[in-house]
Amino acid sequence: MAQALQQAKAQGLDHLEAQTLLLHAVAQDPHDRAWLLVHDTDFLDAEQLSRFNNLVQRRLQHEPLAYLTGWQDFHGLRLQVDKRVLVPRPDTETLVDWALEMGPPAAQVLDLGTGSGAIALALKHARPAWLLSAVDASDDALQVAQANAQRLGLAVSFLHGDWLSGVQGCFDVIVSNPPYIADDDPHLPALQAEPQAALVSGADGLDDIRSLAAQAPLHLLPGGWLLLEHGHDQADAVQALLQQAGFDQVQSRKDLAGIPRCTGGRWPEVK
Repeated sequence: MAQALQQAKAQGLDHLEAQTLLLHAVAQDPHDRAWLLVHDTDFLDAEQLSRFNNLVQRRLQHEPLAYLTGWQDFHGLRLQVDKRVLVPRPDTETLVDWALEMGPPAAQVLDLGTGSGAIALALKHARPAWLLSAVDASDDALQVAQANAQRLGLAVSFLHGDWLSGVQGCFDVIVSNPPYIADDDPHLPALQAEPQAALVSGADGLDDIRSLAAQAPLHLLPGGWLLLEHGHDQADAVQALLQQAGFDQVQSRKDLAGIPRCTGGRWPEVK
């Protein structure tokens, strides 16, 4: 075991990632690093070594760790993920925490662009009384989200659609982690393994957020909130879009790194 880890490190792989991939290659719990210590001097058989080396090479070519193991932890849930969906990021937990603060006890909540179902499932897990609906334009993504919901035993209504087109009714909270990367962003080559349609949104990265700011008022109850994740330098622009659309109490929230990561606004109460 130790020799395989040393060889992976010599090729430039992070040590903790190498341990995770090795545990996966030998069908052990990916968090059980104590197992590796106990079996430090064990030898891998040919099949295990081949599997591990293949995983290492794929990781060195920037394939996300979550695609290699098939899972990603998010807000206390273990989600199954693959190339059909984006890998849920820890930054997005900021959006979940904010939504949990804003919804009433029996909230009706809509998650737009649900992908793996991460946001909707985390909200349902934390607030079982809430009614959760989730939309995605990708049939493949919805298959992943529905499988996660079934495996976790969480009741979410999944809908196929392009943002709010086809959505019926109004909601207390609408949340979304939409595409927000500009189509010429220099970081895109490192993200080629993930579905580009879930990442890129026009020349400035704000095309989809513009659509959401314009469409959401038709589907928000008075006093309801629209909460959006965005890029590290987009908070001011998103605040301006929400204010122009008529939202009040527009504000942003920072992620754990102190970066303004989410912006939201309230649809005004009827006077």
